[in-house]
This record gives sequence, C-alpha cells and structure tokens, in this order.
Amino acid sequence: MALPLEGVNVLDLTNVMAGPYCSMVLGDMGADVIKIENFPEGDASRRFDPKINDESYCFAVLNRNKRSVALDLKDPRGKEIFNKLAARADIITENFRPGVVRKLGIDYDAVRQFNPGVIYASMSGFGQTGPYGKKGGFDIIAQGMSGIMMMTGSPGGRPAKVGIAMNDIASGVTALYGILGAYIGKLRTGNGQYLETSLLEAGLAWTQWEFGAYFGAGEVPTAIGTRHRRSAPYQAYKTKDGYVTAGASNDKLWKNFCTMVCAKPEWLTDPRFATGPSRLKNIDALEQEIEAVLTTQPTAHWVEKLDAAEVPGGPVLRYDQVMHDPHIKARNMVVEMDHPKIGRMKTLGMPIKSTGELTAIRKPAPWLGQHSAEVLRTIGYADVDIDALFAGGVVYDKYREKTPMSA
Repeated sequence: MALPLEGVNVLDLTNVMAGPYCSMVLGDMGADVIKIENFPEGDASRRFDPKINDESYCFAVLNRNKRSVALDLKDPRGKEIFNKLAARADIITENFRPGVVRKLGIDYDAVRQFNPGVIYASMSGFGQTGPYGKKGGFDIIAQGMSGIMMMTGSPGGRPAKVGIAMNDIASGVTALYGILGAYIGKLRTGNGQYLETSLLEAGLAWTQWEFGAYFGAGEVPTAIGTRHRRSAPYQAYKTKDGYVTAGASNDKLWKNFCTMVCAKPEWLTDPRFATGPSRLKNIDALEQEIEAVLTTQPTAHWVEKLDAAEVPGGPVLRYDQVMHDPHIKARNMVVEMDHPKIGRMKTLGMPIKSTGELTAIRKPAPWLGQHSAEVLRTIGYADVDIDALFAGGVVYDKYREKTPMSA
C-alpha cells in the first residue's frame, strides 16, 4: 500500500514553526515536499541551538520528509526555477508577512495563471485582510492578542504564555486540515483554491468553552492555574513529593474519589461539595480539603489509588521524565533515525496510529540546499546549466561537491 499523499507535490516556502509543522505532516503522509529556502541563512530555525556538526537539532526534528532547494527568488533565473516547480505543484505553502509573495511575483494570482488547479495556503500573524493584516506576528504576540495569556497561569499573577508555541502549532494544524479539505475538493471537482489562516485566529478557534461562557453569560475568562472552568475536582494537586492530576468531574467519579481514593465519605454529604455547582462555588475550600489528604503520601501512591478507583489521574511530569516514560516508549513517540550530518538522532513519533498506510518517517531533514541540483535536474536543467546557476549565486548547497565537469 502507498501512503495517502504519495505522488502529491508540495512547494514549501515556510519557515520557523507554523508552516514547517504543516508541511512536515504533509510529508509524513507521503507528499514530496520541496522546501524553498533563502541562503546562506536558510530557514530561521536553522540558527537554533543545540547544534551538532553545525546542524540544528530543533530544525531537524521539524523538517523531516522534505527536500531543500536554496534559491534566490529575487534573481530572474531563480524566479524562473520557482515557476517551473510551481507549475507542477499540487500544493504551495507560505508564511511570509502579507504582501511579500505578491511583491516577489509568486503569489496565488500569479501561480494560478499557469497552474489553475493549485492549492495555495498562506499562514500569517493576523491574516491577509483586516486592520492588523499588514502587521508581522510571532506566537507570543498572538497568544497575547487572542486572550490566551490572560487566562493562563496562576490567579492574580502576571499574564503567562502557554509552555509551548501553541498558536504556531494551531496555525499549522489549521492550515493542514484546510489543505487536506481543499485537496479532497480538488479530487472531486478538479478546482484548486486559495486558503489562509493566522496565528491569531487559529489559537482563538481553540477557545470553545470560553467563547460559549462569554456569549452565554458575559463571563470573561481569567487565569485559574490548573483548574477547569466548568467542573471540580479537575486540576493538579500537591502531594508529598510533587503534584498529581485528578478529574472526578461526574457524580460516579466524585463518589469513587471521596470513598476509594481519599477515604473521605463525609465529603459526599458536605453541602459545600454535594453537587457539581457547589463544588465549583467552593473550589478554594475543596482544594484545601483534598490537598490536606494528598500531601500525606507521594504522587505514586495516589496514582495507584486513582487507577484502582477508575478515576482519571496521573503524575505531573517534567519533560525528561515524559521522554523516558514506558508508555511513551510503548507508543513509539520517540523514534531514532540517521541524519547525514548529525548522525544517529531522535525525532518525535507519530501521534496518530492507523491500521493502514497513513504516515511514515521516510527521510531526515535536509541540510540547506541539499537537493538543489537533484531537483533542478528533475525540471530539465542540465549539469552545465546547474553549475552556472551555482556559480552565479542563484542556487546554493551548503556542502556541495562539484560535478566532474565543473571540477
């Protein structure tokens, strides 16, 4: 069986995280992803430490299953190469500041003149239109402007960023499902289309409960630490040696939590905690009562108790503990592969499992311009012409070995 996107050509103009995450998953699904990069810097994340043999480990994790062509898009010869690649592309992705691709003459309107079936996806900070459309944007800017920072962290504390680049990944995932939907549409109608999303909107789209509470009751979400806005107990609690999470959000779970985990059946008849709404109303007192019990024993003790009572719960782990957790290993979320410069390295595994061929890690991330000559040959350039393009500073390969005729 073949991967679902085998034979699909993707031209990827993105860099850093949102776009590269999107194109990586397209590559995982079998697409031939050609990453177009400037030079000599390339994708901005190539500068990120740690580096091994002058190659960024972070870049390598996010850019597997891609080929790299380093190209000067401002040179007419570079623009010609781009157009030849774009003519055969099924999908093009970009995350420049709005207006840049139009200035370069490689925007959707330009490409669809010679490739009307192309699916062209743009990711930006705030979208291609609207009052903020021309602003540049990073993940932290979008986290702040989407309200997420004001509802993250501890009550009364400073606004807090989510620990990961949440809006970046949200934008990449949003663009991904838009692209896949558009591609399914193309298979049915033959028509390509333009689509775009932003860091701001993609993150905002994940605030479903908060949106409902605001428009349903005027509730403005604030920082609540690890608590849930709609149910309790549902948070992280202190233990003797760390923290444990517990989610006893319905009557059956609450009963098991009181009787089988905490040995506090009296909580069931305490008017402060008898119902879901009353537990939310008295959540501070509830936390104090629960932590008075949980701080008497270590986290592992309570995880065992929660599991035995069939109450969802687990330890609060550091990232290094997660990476060595036996369940994570059993689910193949840490995968080893060989990189041509880094050597043996680890990459994140597939978060989706399937009965058929769906995703695969087929090749490591490329060095800058690693496939420049190889890709140019596939679109009709002879070696002598490729040598001239290298010599003229139109294309680039960080570790290029000269061909015999150019030696």
